[in-house]
Amino acid sequence: MATATKTVKINNRLGMHARPAMLFAEIAGKFSADITVGHANSDQVDAKSIMQLMMLAATEGTALTINADGDDADDALTELIELVNSGFNE
Repeated sequence: MATATKTVKINNRLGMHARPAMLFAEIAGKFSADITVGHANSDQVDAKSIMQLMMLAATEGTALTINADGDDADDALTELIELVNSGFNE
């Protein structure tokens, strides 16, 4: 069982609003790993829950810490970091 943690900065102007949260949760849901995400001013939340992701109130410039625990943890982090770095494709 692998465990991986990475920090990535949100660079899109609107932060993690409903659409990015949906995309993030969809990608996280493809993996069997347990995935959580949080930032300095929040607790870790379930990355597979759109509502919990939106409650992070992660604005532009927020450094998100993504934790994954499971056999596909590294692959999950790679895809989630690509999504954030792409500005959630906006």
